[in-house]
Amino acid sequence: MIAPILPGATIGVLGSGQLGRMFAIAARRLGYRVHTFSPDQDSPTGQVADHEITASYDDLAAVAAFARDVAAVTFEFENVPSRTVEALGAGTVVRPSGAVLHTTQHRVREKQFLVGAGLPVAPFAIVQQAADLQAGLARVGMPAILKTASFGYDGKGQVRIATADDAASAWARIGWQPAVLEGVVDFTCEVSVVVARAADGTMVDYGAIENAHRDHILDVSVWPARVPADTAAQAVKVARAACEALDVVGVLCVEMFVTRDGEVIVNELAPRPHNSGHLTIDGHVTCQFEQQVRTVCGLPLGSTASHAPAAAMANLLGHEWAHGEPAWAAALALPGVKLHLYGKSEARAGRKMGHLTATAATPDEAEALVREARRRLDPR
Repeated sequence: MIAPILPGATIGVLGSGQLGRMFAIAARRLGYRVHTFSPDQDSPTGQVADHEITASYDDLAAVAAFARDVAAVTFEFENVPSRTVEALGAGTVVRPSGAVLHTTQHRVREKQFLVGAGLPVAPFAIVQQAADLQAGLARVGMPAILKTASFGYDGKGQVRIATADDAASAWARIGWQPAVLEGVVDFTCEVSVVVARAADGTMVDYGAIENAHRDHILDVSVWPARVPADTAAQAVKVARAACEALDVVGVLCVEMFVTRDGEVIVNELAPRPHNSGHLTIDGHVTCQFEQQVRTVCGLPLGSTASHAPAAAMANLLGHEWAHGEPAWAAALALPGVKLHLYGKSEARAGRKMGHLTATAATPDEAEALVREARRRLDPR
């Protein structure tokens, strides 16, 4: 067992978006220094880190130098070149491991892992060429979703196939690259479970979180999920099993569909804090980002007890700025509402600029409150 990395040490985060920003805030609150590495300058993470290194992920000399200056490294996104992970691992502690990233950054490997671990997944087929697509459609049926094997998030790299006539154009739209074809699940809602796992195998979780999407991007999350108790327990069981089977040291989010008979089907894995877990910042004693710091540094996991019976989060995308600066004061006049902005200078359509959270006595009240706060940003 590696000795704990104590406050005062410097820890590194690869990537510099909003997830790295909130990780850095949690780390600095605990007394750590933070270095961030990415190709971007004045990034969301860099604005709050002690040191921002700007270089390509393929610059292995820069990556190695970054690793030598920190006691441990974690990630804010999983699409990291394998050579970069190897260069990091040669110089410092890396959590989660390169093996975890290797599995979760590629949909084919992720699906194969889930099947091997005996975890529930939708019918799927691996597509390497046009003939595989036709055979896959015959097996999984239609409608189906064709997803690129690599570099897909927030609905990117995904095409729906409604009829056999759609197959050729769908294959072309993703660039004729390796993909996974998934059967469409007839679900009632989507849930996620965020699990933190320490190096000694101990785990904590926040229970099931209910998620609603808009244009393939997470829109609102509500905790606890409004699903039957047995379904919520099953979701937690599946997420913990995935975390253990992957041997994650860090934070893992498991996104799942809830079927009409109350069963759960795994959609995707994210080996890092997740958008749906942002409500833990204001809703729980120890948020998902502090859990990430604790797991990386070998500290005991924190309590996941809640501050209120329910919490909700609403994403703020670039279109909220379409009519000028949002009316922040109007939203923050509501009791229990908190604002988190990511420091991004340019508001673009679909770009995650921040989020709002709210706590309340019930999930319905928390959701209504956070939606009303967002509505007030543009009273027109």
